[in-house]
Amino acid sequence: MSEHVRSTRVLLALTCVGQFMVLLDNTIVGAALPTMQVELHTTLTGLQWIVDAYVLVVAMLLLAGGVFADRFGRKRWFLTGVAVFTLASLLCSVAPTLGWLVAARILQGVGAAALSPASLALLASAYPRPRERVKAIGLWAGLSGVGLAAGPVAGGVLTEAFGWPGIFLVNVPIGVVSLLMGMRVLGESRNPAAPTLDLAGQALSILGVGALTFGLIAAGDHGWGSPLILGSLAAAAVLLALFVAVEARVATPMLPLRLFRRRLFTVSNAAMTVVGFGLMGSAFFFSQFFVFVQGHSVLRAGIETLPSSLAMVIISPYAGRIAARFGFRVVVTTGLALAAIGLLTLSTVQHATGYGDVWWRLAVVGVGFGLAMSPLTGAAVSSVDPQDGGLASGVSSTTRQIGAILGVAVLGAIARTRQTHGATFETGLDTAFLAAGIVTAAGAILTGLWLARKRPAEPPASPRTPGSVESPAVGR
Repeated sequence: MSEHVRSTRVLLALTCVGQFMVLLDNTIVGAALPTMQVELHTTLTGLQWIVDAYVLVVAMLLLAGGVFADRFGRKRWFLTGVAVFTLASLLCSVAPTLGWLVAARILQGVGAAALSPASLALLASAYPRPRERVKAIGLWAGLSGVGLAAGPVAGGVLTEAFGWPGIFLVNVPIGVVSLLMGMRVLGESRNPAAPTLDLAGQALSILGVGALTFGLIAAGDHGWGSPLILGSLAAAAVLLALFVAVEARVATPMLPLRLFRRRLFTVSNAAMTVVGFGLMGSAFFFSQFFVFVQGHSVLRAGIETLPSSLAMVIISPYAGRIAARFGFRVVVTTGLALAAIGLLTLSTVQHATGYGDVWWRLAVVGVGFGLAMSPLTGAAVSSVDPQDGGLASGVSSTTRQIGAILGVAVLGAIARTRQTHGATFETGLDTAFLAAGIVTAAGAILTGLWLARKRPAEPPASPRTPGSVESPAVGR
C-alpha cells in the first residue's frame, strides 16, 4: 500500500471519527438528562439549556466554520475544532453547577462548529475524483448516522457506569488521539478565493436566534405574557429583521437570500426545519418518559429509545433512491406524515403502557423522519447551481439545527407551562408529543400543497451527492 493511500485512509478515519463525536453529542445527552436533573438540582428549563446551548452554537457558527476552514487552512481549523471540543468535553465532565455545564456546552458547540465543516472540506480536498469523493462522503455520512443511533444506548451505559460526567469524558481520549494523529498525518489545504466572513450577519443571527431561544425556554417559568418574555421575543424579531436586511445588502452574505428564489430550495429548508423541530423536540423527552413516568433505569431507558434512531439510520441511506423513483414530494410528505402519526400516538402512552405498545410508535417516528431527511438535503443541493452546492448543504444542516433548537425550546416550554398550571409531568409530556405531532403533520400538508400548487423548475444539472434526489422525480 502506497504512503499516499495510507495517509488518505487515515484522513478518512479521522474526519469520520470527528463527525461521529459531533453527532453523538446531539443524542447522548438525552439519556443522562434525568440523572442531571436530580444531581444538578435543576428543572426542565435547565435541561433545555443543556441541550439547546450546544445546538444553538453549532447551528449559528456552522456556515462560518466552513469559511474559516477554507481561508485559514482546513487542517488547522479541524485540529482547532478537535482541541476545543475535547477541552470543552473535559470541562463538562467536571461541571459542579448548571451554569458551568451550560457554559462548557457552549464552548463544545464552538469546537463542533469548527470541526464538522472542516472535516468535510478535508475529505473533498483529499478525494478529487468525483466517484471516490462520493464514496468517502457516503462513509462519512453513514458513520455520522451511527453516532446519532448510538447516542441513547451509549448515554445509558456510560451514565449507569460512571454517572452523567461519563457521557462527556468518553470524548477526551478520542479527541486526544485524533489530535495527535492529525498533527502527524494530515496535509494542509485552503481556498485562496474563499469569501470574507460576514461578521455583521453572523452577530445578528446569533443574537436574534439566541433571544428567540431564551424567550421560548424561559416562557415555561415566567409565563408567556411576562415583560421579560415579550421583550425577548420582540428583540428577536427586530434582530432577525435586521439580519435579513443586512444579508440583502452585503457583498458576501453568510446566507445569500437569492437562493430562496428557488421554490424547491425554500420548500426543502422549511420542511427540514419541521424535521428538526419534531425529531429533536420529541427525542428530548424520550428518556425522561421512561425514567420519570414509567420508573425505569437510565440504562434501560437508553435502550428503549433505540427503535427511533435505529429505524432512522436504517432507512436514511435508501431514502434518496426511493425519492428518485417515486418523487420528492411523495416521499417527503409520506415521511413527515408517518412521523406525525408516530408522535400523535406517543401522546396517548401512559405510565402503565407496556413497552410492546410503545416501541413501534418510536420506530414509526424514526422511519418517517428517516424517509424525509436525506431527500430534503439532496433536494436543497440539487436545486441550486453547482458552485453553490456546499453552501446549500450547509444551509440545510443549519435549518435542521434551528428546528431542533425551536423544538426543544417550544415543546419544553409547553410541558413546563402545563406543570405550573397543576398538570402532572406525564400530562405535560403528552401535550408536548401532541404539539410535535401537530407541527409535523402541518409540515407534511404544507409541503405537499406547496409543491403540488406549481411544479418547481427543474434543478440544474449537478454532481450527485449522497442521498440526492434525481431531477426528473423532484416535482412528482
